[in-house]
Amino acid sequence: MERKIDLKDIKIKDRFWSERQKLIKDVVIPYQEKILNDEIPDVEKSHALTNFRIAAKMEEGEFYGMVFQDSDAAKWLEGVAYALCVEADSALEARADKVIESIAKAQQPDGYLDTYFIIKEPEHKWQNLQECHELYCAGHMMEAGAAYYEATGKRTLLDVVERLADHIGSLFGPGKRSGIPGHQEIEIGLMRLYHTTGKEKYRELAQYFIDERGKDPDFFKKEAEQRGWKHFDMDPLDTKYNQSFLPVREQETAEGHSVRAVYMYTAMADIAAVTKEKALTEACERLWDNITRKRMYVTGGIGSTVDGEAFTIDYDLPNDSVYAETCAAIGLVFFARRMLNLSVDRKYGDVMERALYNGIISGMQMDGKRFFYVNPLEVNQGVSGKLYGYRHVVVPRPEWYACACCPPNVVRLLMSLGGYGWGEDADTVYSHLYLGGEASLGHGTVTVKSMFPYEGDVTYQIAPREGKETFAFAIRIPAYAKNVRITLNGREMNVDGGMKNGYFYLSRTWETGDKVRLAFDLPVRRIYANTAVRANAGCVCLMRGPFVYCFESIDNGSELSALRIPADAAIRTEVCEEGLLKGMPLLKLDGVRMHGSGELYFEERPNAEAVTLTAVPYFAWGNRSNGDMRVWMLEK
Repeated sequence: MERKIDLKDIKIKDRFWSERQKLIKDVVIPYQEKILNDEIPDVEKSHALTNFRIAAKMEEGEFYGMVFQDSDAAKWLEGVAYALCVEADSALEARADKVIESIAKAQQPDGYLDTYFIIKEPEHKWQNLQECHELYCAGHMMEAGAAYYEATGKRTLLDVVERLADHIGSLFGPGKRSGIPGHQEIEIGLMRLYHTTGKEKYRELAQYFIDERGKDPDFFKKEAEQRGWKHFDMDPLDTKYNQSFLPVREQETAEGHSVRAVYMYTAMADIAAVTKEKALTEACERLWDNITRKRMYVTGGIGSTVDGEAFTIDYDLPNDSVYAETCAAIGLVFFARRMLNLSVDRKYGDVMERALYNGIISGMQMDGKRFFYVNPLEVNQGVSGKLYGYRHVVVPRPEWYACACCPPNVVRLLMSLGGYGWGEDADTVYSHLYLGGEASLGHGTVTVKSMFPYEGDVTYQIAPREGKETFAFAIRIPAYAKNVRITLNGREMNVDGGMKNGYFYLSRTWETGDKVRLAFDLPVRRIYANTAVRANAGCVCLMRGPFVYCFESIDNGSELSALRIPADAAIRTEVCEEGLLKGMPLLKLDGVRMHGSGELYFEERPNAEAVTLTAVPYFAWGNRSNGDMRVWMLEK
């Protein structure tokens, strides 16, 4: 069983993630706080924090926002908790305490907490689980309560969410009212409470909601008929949309709303790691394989269509009408990390890394003040954001959203990154990600000097807790790593001899000062898609290390569809020396631009003009201009 890691014991200090965590703490969290308080003009109104003050009778006013507006405040608070683990900030903590005070005052005597129904429709509590997301909001608040307690030791919000969980447990469960959330999240929140408090009743309630889903595929239909009113006019017969078409242990493919799906799979994997249940574990493994082998974008994005923000069918991965919601990629990372608890296997760590370095950080502008909901792999001026079927592909990144689930989700993931980079059990320390800095773990302290992701060079210096200790140190070796070299105190190790499921294990009695160095080459790789992926027929994608690369019109001119990459073109890596992308490795190659006659159709083969092409890391696109962009390029 994996040991719980205290985020305060993980300090990230490297050339990539430190900069982003500092940006989030210094810029993004205060910016989002102002938005949640409606203090920034000409930005989509939130009102989320004001709703709590109104529900607490601290202010006069009306509820404003989505029915699940509370979740934005909860995710922001969770992100604040992790920021306080990264670096103490008494002023930020004091402001968070004031928000928590309003939440505690808003909670009803029976433990109920949801500002929409407290302020606007108290007569409709718990009547519309499909559409109104009371359980979803509760789950996010539970995560925030546990995180804030672990960061500060303060129990106010933890006590609130325990009372909320107990209220929910008094209503739903075996021998009580039947119910499942329309949008999964309560299961993750309850498991978080279980891990924080050790109280089995929270795990049992989480498992109840997982076990109940799909037992009666007509549940939401019956609920709609019984209540006789609607909120969003969602179809209660679309059982694939909310994954209630079959019991979870019988599901074979990832279906429906992609965020709801991966949130549910995350909880399933978390429960399976605790209970050791074979059927639940096997279901997680099947669903993981279906996503990552047939329904995932090269960037780690998931969700192919705007219609339901959903998975579609195997190999349906359009680039220009893609959805690939930022929250969905974040949910995939949640799922991957829980799968690593079930089985330490490179396939989980590699996908976690892919999503982090591509489909998630692309969701935030480099200044921290604009955010993508949708993460396209192709953008065309005059089409994206304008034509029917492409209007959801909005460029540039908006400053905020009416449904603002993604911006605070990015904050809470990246500020808790240390928990994704490290793992530990009774016998082994695991390095899942190459995070520079220091990790103080049960077996000892590991100090890391990391040149990753721009170079494959990572050094670990180990200081056992008692000066000497026997345990295994396991390092994920990504599938793309070439010419892998590992040394222990300067002595070359037999890499192949220590590999298991993509991790290199070094078992010994460690002494203070022992050093392990991992080095590997990061050549540019040409990536090709399965021939069943129609959108990528004849195309190639370029990657280096964890980064997917893309081409923008600011570097390559307009009409990117006219460009071709020769199959034999040499690709050079050049570090950008100025501007917004300074310090990033860019790719340069000799390509061609095709020129036709100017007619709509013609018989002559287009002429090929030699041009120099430039590709940039996908996460950085759309920061210098709002022009065209492509990940997959036609190969000549």
